[in-house]
Amino acid sequence: MWIFNSLIIAIAMYSKIPMPQAEWNEKNMRYAMCFFPVVGVVIGAAEFAAGYALLHWLHCKPLLFSVAMTLIPVLITGGIHLDGFADTVDAMSSYAERERRLEILKDPHTGAFAIIGLCCYFLANVGIWSEIGEKKLLVACCIFAFSRAMSGLAVVSFKAAKNSGLLRTFQDGAAKRRVRVVMMLWAVLTAFILLKISPAAGTAALVMGIAIYVYYYLFSRKYFGGTTGDLAGYFLQLCELGMLAGIMLAG
Repeated sequence: MWIFNSLIIAIAMYSKIPMPQAEWNEKNMRYAMCFFPVVGVVIGAAEFAAGYALLHWLHCKPLLFSVAMTLIPVLITGGIHLDGFADTVDAMSSYAERERRLEILKDPHTGAFAIIGLCCYFLANVGIWSEIGEKKLLVACCIFAFSRAMSGLAVVSFKAAKNSGLLRTFQDGAAKRRVRVVMMLWAVLTAFILLKISPAAGTAALVMGIAIYVYYYLFSRKYFGGTTGDLAGYFLQLCELGMLAGIMLAG
């Protein structure tokens, strides 16, 4: 029963998918992060179904297709990771000291640089999706589970920048060693699927994803003294954008 509750907590926390109630107790929280990539599987399935329908049945133009592919993850997740991306852009644009950057991450107000960063992100995402098309659609849909596997791995592996916050709550409640193994298994499985579908595009996507993971580790330690929930969202969005760019360039 606790496995089902852990699944409910993970999906309810990281998506807008309606889920039944589950108690956020220590036992249920222990393995909740293991199911984080399930949200990526749902997003990938929705992307493939919508993309195939738009391109194969409705014969839509690339612009409509790419806009739909950009918006589907936002609709499913509610933009929770984009919020972290925007906050991180704001914090880095302040050129302030570490403590001030951490304060900006907690600030509920949205700054001008966050809005500029989101506009640039969406434009880049739409542009890249417009170049992917039907032939690379399936491999592109696999990145969402991989990015969440790497994000979950970072949550239980990286040092936390603060002693409080949602990420720290998941860190303290998680069975870190077992969650780390499960995240690695998720990453290996999705990497295998990527390479099986398209060796060239899969390799390019994985190289980009791993490179951004290394960047995330160095970046979070240097500028924030560790990771936070907002930085995790920043990494997730950057990882997906980079992997999409790798798939596009591989062709």
